[in-house]
Amino acid sequence: MKVITFGEIMLRLAPEGYYRFVQAASYGATYGGGEANVAVSLAGFGIDAAFVTKLPKHEIGQGAVNKLREFGVDTSLIVRGGDRVGIYFLEKGASQRPSKVIYDRAHSAIAAAAETDFNWDKIFQGVNWFHFTGITPALSDSAAAICLAACKAARSKGITVSCDINYRVNLWTREKAGEVMGKLMEHVDLCIANEEDAADVFGIKAAGSDVTSGKISHDGYKEVASALAKRFGCKQVAITLRESISANDNNWGAMLFTGNEYYFSKKYAVHIVDRVGGGDSFGAGLIYANLNGMEAQDRLEFAVAASCLKHTIEGDFNLVSADEVKKLAAGNASGRVQR
Repeated sequence: MKVITFGEIMLRLAPEGYYRFVQAASYGATYGGGEANVAVSLAGFGIDAAFVTKLPKHEIGQGAVNKLREFGVDTSLIVRGGDRVGIYFLEKGASQRPSKVIYDRAHSAIAAAAETDFNWDKIFQGVNWFHFTGITPALSDSAAAICLAACKAARSKGITVSCDINYRVNLWTREKAGEVMGKLMEHVDLCIANEEDAADVFGIKAAGSDVTSGKISHDGYKEVASALAKRFGCKQVAITLRESISANDNNWGAMLFTGNEYYFSKKYAVHIVDRVGGGDSFGAGLIYANLNGMEAQDRLEFAVAASCLKHTIEGDFNLVSADEVKKLAAGNASGRVQR
């Protein structure tokens, strides 16, 4: 089984520990990005995963390539060129103070890429699954056009397509997101969203829920999932359900709608080390579970357990094995030392 993910990998700069930006005397440097995070997770599960993007030929671009290779991701399809790697700054929140992200990604290599940079017929040879997120088409009109070309090529070859809506208010307006994502979603088999995405992008709201207070209505999200499936023809719709108690502590679960049935996962009380990449690890878990033929409830439990573990790991990448995820999904949640 081979999976292609397409998007932007960025340089992540973060102050030490819980320092605020205004306190920082130095920044730790790592790499991450929605679709790259999915590729790393899948490679860790033993899936043949390739990440497609465009990166400059200089040393910072090569550093991103090297980091992906370190974790087993196929980088042979990455296009080299352009002037810069996108950057994001992360300030970790604590208790009632939320985390904060500042983007510095305008005119990055992938944002400035052209449709002719990517030969999708070649890229999709022997591929079973294609994944992208709503972050990538938000980067530029050209990036949106590349995403649409990729989706059409994948659909023509019978490749399963998944998309995490991943709305980012700092990248585009709700109106532009709804217009662009509406066209892309017509080609999507598995739609992934969080509590807010469907409302922000498509105006589909969950009755009885308030994400600010952490109130989640299962019936409301059943309606959201079925509305998304009906509007776009998605075979599966998954929605992550985060109850935010504080920046450090969340209740974490999800639902899956498929075959006209609704499935809800067990709920985890998560003490957060790093929540960036939590949704990406959930998506990777769903892709892995689908490729391995798991039943619907088991697919959902694997994905939620994978994401639960990611919240305990520093950095964007979910560096866990499929066996670790399966043990947690089966109920081994004590955190006891393994020896």
